[in-house]
Amino acid sequence: MRCAILGDIHGNLPALEAVLDAVKGEGIEAVLCVGDVVGYAADPKECIQIVRERAPFVVAGNHDCGAVGRMDLTYFNSDASDAIEWTREQLSEEERDYLAELPLTIQLEDVCLVHSSPHCPGEFSYIQTLYDASVAFGELDRGLAFIGHSHVPVIFVNSDPVDYLVAEEFDVPPGKKVIVNVGSVGQPRDLDPRASYVVLDTEQRKLFMRRVEYDIEAAAERIAAAGLPATNAQRLFWGR
Repeated sequence: MRCAILGDIHGNLPALEAVLDAVKGEGIEAVLCVGDVVGYAADPKECIQIVRERAPFVVAGNHDCGAVGRMDLTYFNSDASDAIEWTREQLSEEERDYLAELPLTIQLEDVCLVHSSPHCPGEFSYIQTLYDASVAFGELDRGLAFIGHSHVPVIFVNSDPVDYLVAEEFDVPPGKKVIVNVGSVGQPRDLDPRASYVVLDTEQRKLFMRRVEYDIEAAAERIAAAGLPATNAQRLFWGR
């Protein structure tokens, strides 16, 4: 089976549409999402609708939780909290219920989905260092964990010591636990403004890290038209 794993869409409809167009030629049988469907950008309703239609397995991100009162907004910086408050006003009751009911983790055989870390997922801590990864591995029973949250695509391997790498293709080693940050569809932060996602081939045990160009200008114009913070648009061009 070939799966596409997306995350950190953040209401960026042009980026989400570009990614889903790209996966059409990948032989994808399932789309999975590691959360933060909303936040920062101007099309939360449309992104929720698409994710509900395309992704049967979705976990809650911190912005999803913030948008429905599952998380205090003091956690967020001002640009993020302003966007979350705006998002709250856009959503229907049904859309709020959808976000409110998303689980923090999903286990699918040997694949775990979680937005931040398998360690205390409700705290939304980041996996950015080898120490962070080693703590997370301690909570991971087996196999692969797909995460988001930092918006930076990277792979951690539970070796001795823990290893990390950035690669376009990766052979999943047998008997090893692996944590994969799929990057961000809607707001990359690794100085590459292209939308990011991952393809998993379960039969070949291979990962493919993908990047897709999209109409950043259109996304930025939507953010400006909605009256959202200007930084939320500017950073799309910078990839940070």
